Amino acid sequence: MPEGHTLHRIARLHQERFAGAVVRVSSPQGRFVQGAALVDGRVLERAEAYGKHLLHHYASGVSVHVHLGLYGTFSEVEGSMGAPVGQVRMRMRGTDFGTDLRGPTACEVLLPPEVDALTARLGADPLRPDADHERAGARIRRSRRAIGALLMDQALIAGVGNVYRAEVLFRHGISPYRPGTSLTAAEWDALWADLVELMPIGVETGRMHVVRTEYDTGAPSYDKNRPRTYVYRRQGEPCRVCATPVAHATMAARNLFWCPTCQPG
Repeated sequence: MPEGHTLHRIARLHQERFAGAVVRVSSPQGRFVQGAALVDGRVLERAEAYGKHLLHHYASGVSVHVHLGLYGTFSEVEGSMGAPVGQVRMRMRGTDFGTDLRGPTACEVLLPPEVDALTARLGADPLRPDADHERAGARIRRSRRAIGALLMDQALIAGVGNVYRAEVLFRHGISPYRPGTSLTAAEWDALWADLVELMPIGVETGRMHVVRTEYDTGAPSYDKNRPRTYVYRRQGEPCRVCATPVAHATMAARNLFWCPTCQPG
């Protein structure tokens, strides 16, 4: 599932390409016909992301909410658009730029109270200047749940997914199994500051860069054309810092990766 930096990157692109002008919206697949009709021919005022959610706000007062889920993608097109390919849920066309949305978990029109309800149930987003990291930290430090699960809870931290979870915990030597109650205020502040530093790199480059320069050598990444990671999808391989085999388990039905030596406890 795309992590928060991907949605912020898309929102920034759509803000640059569509905002302030009339857009044509359709649903070639047919599953968003009624929603598309509500915003077709309207001015898109603003595009923004909140965690893993994308919002297109229209001058008419309604918003289109998109959650990509596991399979959703946007295909961006410069210039004129040809015939839709595949199951296109939503097609947006501007003056000289278009985009096709395929396979999202959610693509729906929301009224302002519904947008407020959506954002109210999301936690602090490290990519948003209005994020309340102290409130998020207080909630995390009151919980007996494992920090590895807490960081993935979108009601606490919006936008962090499996990669950032694994890597930021490694970078701070924190076992994913430690309960939130064991985390000190200083440890939480350092984790948050690291997310605030790392995630904008993903927005700018479209890629997660999490390995410090001195360790960015040796075994290749877990996938082609991906930057190296410390532990994510490296189970059984030697830790880049101490050479201990990287451990793997599941937590809350998600794959978990960590170094037992660098992240004791």
